[in-house]
Amino acid sequence: MTDTARADAPVQTRLELRETMNFWLTNRLPRNLLTRFIGWFSRIESPWLAKLSIRIWQTFVDDLRLEEAEKQRFTSLHDCFVRRLKPGARPVDKRPEMLVSPCDAVLGAIGHIRQGQLLQAKGLSYSLSELLTDPMLADDYQDGIYVTLRLKSSMYHRFHAPDDCAIRELRYISGEVFNVNPPTLARLPGVFVRNERAVLPLDIDGLGQAAVLVPVAAILVASMRFHCLDLPLNQRYQGPAHIHCRARYRRGEEMGWFEHGSTIIALARSGLELHPGLKTGEIIRMGEPLLCKPQQASATI
Repeated sequence: MTDTARADAPVQTRLELRETMNFWLTNRLPRNLLTRFIGWFSRIESPWLAKLSIRIWQTFVDDLRLEEAEKQRFTSLHDCFVRRLKPGARPVDKRPEMLVSPCDAVLGAIGHIRQGQLLQAKGLSYSLSELLTDPMLADDYQDGIYVTLRLKSSMYHRFHAPDDCAIRELRYISGEVFNVNPPTLARLPGVFVRNERAVLPLDIDGLGQAAVLVPVAAILVASMRFHCLDLPLNQRYQGPAHIHCRARYRRGEEMGWFEHGSTIIALARSGLELHPGLKTGEIIRMGEPLLCKPQQASATI
């Protein structure tokens, strides 16, 4: 073993220990109870409590960028979670040959769907049909592509339309609230098909039903809101799984928000291509190029 390897060994050991502790603490605690508690606590209307909570939160993360927020004073922790950004903080790529990222995120697993399987983490995969719970919809994307967009708790939590599009229905799938961070994805099989989620087929102008967004909820404030609905989707929801909702969005227009960090899995039909600049582990901002449309895919690589 070289001197450099010996020096790096304690660091690697500490990192592995931290990840193991993170996994056990966030996934072996009573997740539903903790999620409901944080949901209640985060909505307490008290500016001083919000300020204290945000300061504590900032000791655990190093990228809570509140200077981008539309307002700097928050009435509750929840108010900070769902903050809007200043106008112009996220320029939207206007090139018609691109579909843009619907959110700020760390890029997770990316690639082509192979035999109905998507990569969760190295050595672990999950089923497209289980993710969507709709065999006919899954068939349309068997040869497509996917991008895993992980919203860290410190990130901007709102999501936007990747292009001019329409939504005609939404499917809500009740489920667990496991953490969706890398330590969990590397250890726990089938996280995305076990967690609470929604399925949003998008009719992209000029392409038809060519993309699907799958927002996946996670531990702590596991709730999703959509502008096309007048109620939250969470574990208390008792309505139908298929929800009809007619809505149109312009590229970059806000569609909804998470009430804490989580994940969006973006699916695209065969013919669309991944933007060549995408790299696992890097950060993408809402409005930056994510996919290339068919007629332009080869010209932009």
